Amino acid sequence: MFAAERRQLILEMVRANGAVSLRELARVVQTSEVTVRRDVRALEAEGLLDRRHGGAVLPGGFTRESGFPQKSHLATAEKTAIADLAASLVEEGEAIVVGAGTTTQELARRLARIPGLTVVTNSLLVAQALAHANRVEVVMTGGTLRGSNYGLVGSGAEQSLQGLRVSRAFLSGAGLTAERGLSTSNMLSASVDRALVQAAAEVVVLADHTKLGADTMFQTVPTDLITHLVTDEPPPGDDRSATELQALADRGVQVAVASLMGADAIAAGRPRREMPMPAPRRHPHPGQPPLRSATPIAADQQAARIADLRRR
Repeated sequence: MFAAERRQLILEMVRANGAVSLRELARVVQTSEVTVRRDVRALEAEGLLDRRHGGAVLPGGFTRESGFPQKSHLATAEKTAIADLAASLVEEGEAIVVGAGTTTQELARRLARIPGLTVVTNSLLVAQALAHANRVEVVMTGGTLRGSNYGLVGSGAEQSLQGLRVSRAFLSGAGLTAERGLSTSNMLSASVDRALVQAAAEVVVLADHTKLGADTMFQTVPTDLITHLVTDEPPPGDDRSATELQALADRGVQVAVASLMGADAIAAGRPRREMPMPAPRRHPHPGQPPLRSATPIAADQQAARIADLRRR
């Protein structure tokens, strides 16, 4: 495929999906990520798209929301690894809320194996993943269905969350920066996510590396309310992702990096690495008992890990 043909195909994919990772672009045009990165730079110079951490987005600084069919095929290996690590935060008998999204859907599939859970969600996909789980109670919000992500939104969803209190909220979004926190491109989805946050003692954000540094229209969770970030291993040479992770850590967010395993790691061109899940950073709602967590990570270990990502 000639360079002009590659770049036209890349441009069409970004226009269709709003945001596409370099790995996905390389797979579709059947070339290396290095070549795709060079093509993306050339298209950015022409003002046809904007580069983001590990991917490309529509020009203008704010990514638009992709539909579920497109999002479900993006960064699938990364989402699986993130869901595996995030599930280790959850223990038997907890009550949690889980927001809408393809990454949270992957998390729900793993939660089905944890007995005694109560899961409150506004996502039909999350509820479906847990529908046949033994000893897992699923509570759905009311609201109006959004077909693009199969989430319930609107005043009905928000009112059903009033007075609710759970240990953790697990949320994803369209973008994450240290300056603004988690954001999304839809106002109704953002409003429901904020209600989910208000119901939880801790907030766990699930975001693959393509979301780091991306900024979208509506803020859902400011950085100072994010307890944990569970993300994936950025590709080698992605200095901007490492810089964003460091900025988030400097703001007090506990960062956990999930490793890609086996064939997924080889397909993504990344080595297998692991990072333990951090302990809770704070307890935002006084009067509640401390939350249980997995193995803590020391501050110096966290800084060394992020520095290692930057060097690579």
